[in-house]
Amino acid sequence: MGKHEPVTLLEPDERVPDGIVDAGTAPPAGRVADLAAAGERVLVALETDAREPDPGLLAAASVYAWAGARALRVPASQAAAVRDVLDMVASIRGERPPAETRRGLA
Repeated sequence: MGKHEPVTLLEPDERVPDGIVDAGTAPPAGRVADLAAAGERVLVALETDAREPDPGLLAAASVYAWAGARALRVPASQAAAVRDVLDMVASIRGERPPAETRRGLA
């Protein structure tokens, strides 16, 4: 599989781990890609008031993961769904095997 490290999920009040550049809340994806291409480990914060999985936040998480973010700060209500999205992105990138294989998909 690939050589990218898994994306770390942080809770809203969790401190930024050493060695990670905080790109802020919902920065331009190009900025994240540029920082990642320069070898930085990048943190992106995503916010929502939704109690159920927020489709916009999930879409943003997938884009940032693809762009090279190595950490995402998300509300606790979104963490499980974001983890599923990140696992799918890693599978599509060839960094991990699919959680399930279904005819025609893998």
